[in-house]
Amino acid sequence: MVTKKISVPFEEKELMAKQKDIFIAFFRSGILGFGGGPSTIPLVKKEVVDIFKMMDDEDFSDVLSIGNTLPGPIATKMAGYIGYRVGGWLGLVTALIATVLPTVVLMIVLLASLNEIKDFDFVKGMTNGVVPIVAVMLGVLTWDFLKKSKKSLGWKIGSIILVASFLAIILLGIHPGIVIAVLLILALSLPIKKEGDGK
Repeated sequence: MVTKKISVPFEEKELMAKQKDIFIAFFRSGILGFGGGPSTIPLVKKEVVDIFKMMDDEDFSDVLSIGNTLPGPIATKMAGYIGYRVGGWLGLVTALIATVLPTVVLMIVLLASLNEIKDFDFVKGMTNGVVPIVAVMLGVLTWDFLKKSKKSLGWKIGSIILVASFLAIILLGIHPGIVIAVLLILALSLPIKKEGDGK
């Protein structure tokens, strides 16, 4: 008896490969993103820009900027948009599941025993030990964005925006989403500079 080999169409193979890449990218960043959204951002960037080349630096910066102006956790907003952009509605669902799955599973497992181990020194040490690593990751991402702002805006305008944003967020206590929204409105209302005009 001869068995027929079922061939999968090329488009279907490509679609499944995309979904696999989306799942791996967001699952890895979700499981390693200790400390919530801010610590996940550099991990997501590493996966979608550097490893899987789903978008370039500029596109990622745009997604991050817009995502910060909208309500809700940044990790899921970014996962939803990037997943949709790369793999359509199925990609959106895949990215969201991959992002929340590690947290949900770990919460269920850990909450059962949390009350028994929360006072142990090694648990406190583990939490405190991760904080400097998150600070370094965010510092690297910040430096990356500063270099990009120098390239696109020039040091003068970039420094003015940096100082104004710092004063608004840190000293005046204005929500970062409001600051980003104001900057986006200003960017849309000002004349567009040609590339290479920044000093």
